[in-house]
Amino acid sequence: MFLSPGGKGKGEGVQERFRTSQNDTADGCLIQSLAMYTRVLAAVNEHLNSEISARYALSLARVCGAKLYICFIAEKGTSRSSFDRAQEAMKRLFIEAEKGDIQAEVVTKTGDPVREIQKIVRHEKIDIVFASTRREDVEKRFYAGTVARSLSLHLPSSVALVRVVHMGRVRPKNILLPLKAKINRVKERAFFTAKMAEGFESKVFVFHATKPITNFFHGELHLTPVEWGKRVPNDIADFMEYLRKYEIAYEGRITPGAIGKGITIEAASKRHDLIIMGASERSLLSSFLTGNPVEDVLRETPCDLIILRPRHEDQ
Repeated sequence: MFLSPGGKGKGEGVQERFRTSQNDTADGCLIQSLAMYTRVLAAVNEHLNSEISARYALSLARVCGAKLYICFIAEKGTSRSSFDRAQEAMKRLFIEAEKGDIQAEVVTKTGDPVREIQKIVRHEKIDIVFASTRREDVEKRFYAGTVARSLSLHLPSSVALVRVVHMGRVRPKNILLPLKAKINRVKERAFFTAKMAEGFESKVFVFHATKPITNFFHGELHLTPVEWGKRVPNDIADFMEYLRKYEIAYEGRITPGAIGKGITIEAASKRHDLIIMGASERSLLSSFLTGNPVEDVLRETPCDLIILRPRHEDQ
């Protein structure tokens, strides 16, 4: 285990070593990232979990200085009571945004949710969409044909799918960040994680499950900064460098074993409040043959889960 900026004790030397300097900010990396999310959309419906999901979007909009769009698409056959519940949720979110000095706009339409949200995203040039998962996403294998999967696959913007487990106040203090060896769109994923942590004043726990190595026989291995640097894959090392530049407190852990199971055990045993994972890029055939860790965690997560599909290309 090691400490990052924001740590104490032995990690203070690490903090001093990796504190963001003016040159780090001026190199264009952070300046470029500041404009990554300028328009955030939260898709809301009559269910409470969608309102909680929208509060994650609200927090991101606040720390990014972005405009927040609160959207409700009434499907054919939506009852009056369901419509009213969705409207009340939007009203609460709008009032909360106003109190936080967040520019917000409410959008209500009728029709197919995926098609209508696509139109809004293109017309308003939305950067990222937050949507809550539904029961069908958890029950269906590969959540094929669900609204959540359709949004994740077909929207031109980034998409954050939120599985809400805890219905209470959204205040995650410990964020578990499982990372695989190869990470696509490292900059956006690091930026998203950093801003979520900043918004909630959270600590990030970087977690990498790998195949056992000969000196792993005693199970979980805690690494010093030097040891981690020798073993961590390059993409994860780059990811952590971005976290350092954003001055986000984090710890690293590497554990042998099954990925999906390892993530849920880690989250439960360490009492994490939120898991942030990248969306799986495996095909349905590959998922059927070898399994899908994201799907496993979606079903078994002991805490709130955000599945991020980033669209911003690394520059």
